[in-house]
Amino acid sequence: MNKNTIEQLTPESSKITTILVLGATGGVGQILVAKLIAQNYQIIAIVRNMEKAQKLFGDSPNIRIFSGDIRQQKSLEKSLENQQIDATISCLGTTAFPSTRWWGGNNPENIDYLGNQNLINIMPPNLKRFILVSSVGVERSEEFPYKILNLFGVLDYKFKAENILKSSGLPYTIIRPGRLTDGPYTSYDLNTLIKATSGNYQKIIVGQGDKLLGETSRIIVAEACVEALKLDCTINQTFEIINQIGKYEIPDHNKLLFWQTLFTTAQENNSL
Repeated sequence: MNKNTIEQLTPESSKITTILVLGATGGVGQILVAKLIAQNYQIIAIVRNMEKAQKLFGDSPNIRIFSGDIRQQKSLEKSLENQQIDATISCLGTTAFPSTRWWGGNNPENIDYLGNQNLINIMPPNLKRFILVSSVGVERSEEFPYKILNLFGVLDYKFKAENILKSSGLPYTIIRPGRLTDGPYTSYDLNTLIKATSGNYQKIIVGQGDKLLGETSRIIVAEACVEALKLDCTINQTFEIINQIGKYEIPDHNKLLFWQTLFTTAQENNSL
């Protein structure tokens, strides 16, 4: 492939206009929604905390917010009744170690695994893409430092969700970031989220085969999800993404070509 040419969008990709986002009020999800709105996508968000979502996203005409609980499949079905969606992005997740966020059954098994399983189960067969945000280390949970991170099974549950998605028959892309940096920006509004920029970690490294170790900006994770929607080369593929300190900012004028090069180079390196 000529890396100086952006691949043609497929008819399916070009028809993606309405995107379902889960985890929309979380650290990655809130930035993701802002970026999708900035590109004029229509978003459906299913949340448990309506007040928080409305405070973040205001009255933007590009987003519809519904109350629902991903831990209950029937609740999701009710929330999405009569709603047409073209693609889904799941940023579901909770803390790796017991915390107040686990109260009420919000542990990794219920959120990272069963929540995503419920979501995958109700997807329409003609869905054009399902993007899942997972984590580096899911294939190395017995190795240091992931063995410590996985003490309560968070990596195992994320990996289970990945495998359910892969076996679902849905066209998927899995994004595995490292330890998340930048944000979350939960005290901000939509305009601030749209303008959010990454801190010191600028250089983007994309790989395959779960070999990378490092940190990843939440902003870069959100950017990767948005651009992956538009590229054929990311269909039914899994990518790890980390950041390193360096001057490697994403150019606005050819952002899609920039990401296409990162994704295709990772695939080429993985096949060597």
